[in-house]
Amino acid sequence: MPPSKKAANNIRSATSEQTTALDSHREFSLEQALSWLRDDELLEVTPKQLRFRKKVLDHSERRVSERKHELVV
Repeated sequence: MPPSKKAANNIRSATSEQTTALDSHREFSLEQALSWLRDDELLEVTPKQLRFRKKVLDHSERRVSERKHELVV
């Protein structure tokens, strides 16, 4: 009786290594950045940069606050 072959179940899938394409970097003026600002974000202004930040940084806390906001509205 010939030895049985090992199952080839440890091969990676071709689709598992697809990467996510990110949007390119944009330069904003202060007025443009303020117009892009959402209700759950803050705009951090430094002499060299403008940064968008979430008001609530923790993802799970942010989801809870979003749900509470949906119930109020």
